[in-house]
Amino acid sequence: MHSLAERGVPLEERLKTNISGLSDWDAARIFLEVVRCGSFRSAAERLSLSINAVRRRIDDFERQTGTTLFTRDVHGTHLTDEGALVVSAVERMEAAAFDVLRTSDSTANALTGEVRVAVTEGLGTFWLAPRLVEFQQAYPKVLVDLHCAMRSADVSRHEADVAIHLSRPSALDVKLVRLGRMHLMFWASRSYIEKYGAPRSAMELIKHRLVLQFADQIAAKETFESFFPGVPERDLLVMKTNVSSANYWAVANGAGIGVFPSYAIALGGKLIPLEVELNRPLDIWLSYHPGSGRIPRVRHMIDWLIEAFNPARFPWFKEEFVHPHEFKDSYMGEPLTQLFGGFSTEEQR
Repeated sequence: MHSLAERGVPLEERLKTNISGLSDWDAARIFLEVVRCGSFRSAAERLSLSINAVRRRIDDFERQTGTTLFTRDVHGTHLTDEGALVVSAVERMEAAAFDVLRTSDSTANALTGEVRVAVTEGLGTFWLAPRLVEFQQAYPKVLVDLHCAMRSADVSRHEADVAIHLSRPSALDVKLVRLGRMHLMFWASRSYIEKYGAPRSAMELIKHRLVLQFADQIAAKETFESFFPGVPERDLLVMKTNVSSANYWAVANGAGIGVFPSYAIALGGKLIPLEVELNRPLDIWLSYHPGSGRIPRVRHMIDWLIEAFNPARFPWFKEEFVHPHEFKDSYMGEPLTQLFGGFSTEEQR
């Protein structure tokens, strides 16, 4: 029996035949992660597997497809021409599988089931989580899976039903809604100001102690350099952390000056906004797959999220910067959850 290659069957036809007979789709999923992450190590971290386990599954997948998918050298992992053809084929199958999942979801009971919402850690912890009770009261049979992380979720790959980002997603096959704008500014605790004083300009700020969040190292470095061009981090930073909650409590307890959204004061934050004109706006985006948007429970969540960031209702999400001291004149809603204020230690009576 001659092989397909020996019989002169073109490469694309051979790959199509081999891929159609795949029996291990988990190996195909791992193959896509290696391609998307750019290395075995990054894919292993993303999948919570050992790097050796990832290599074994790729070896299995190469045997199944009958071709070499990657070349490896001291400079890293490189996709072969044959591997690129396999990527296209497997991505089409992945998209078809996701369509099947969305179709099955849309036929389920409209007001029951699970909705997965991915959001950045700070917005999820301090803004969305406290107000999700509104959604739960309206739709008590819908389970909300709120995933807070700094890495953006890709809704086109079914990582979440709805995702909220602080930069515009680049995927072409998703629906995007611009929710509003977050305005970052400098804050300090009263105890810090009493001890070190309050800077009133960028030049004065350089003489102070800073605490900053560095969840995304590259983005944080770019932000720091935009605020303080030419100033080494070591000359200003006394602490850096990867999560918003630790960042807030360090600044609230006087460790140094920090950067937070303007809405911090509306949530009961024990901080004082500084009159330093280094405010930075970040657009807030919502993304969802067109198919997911037709699922009733997901559609309800999308509508609720749009209202949760409504600039007309919440002035701190407006296009233009509104100073925190002006909120009392422009916000007419109910008092917000005092999450930034922490938990009361007073004895309950």
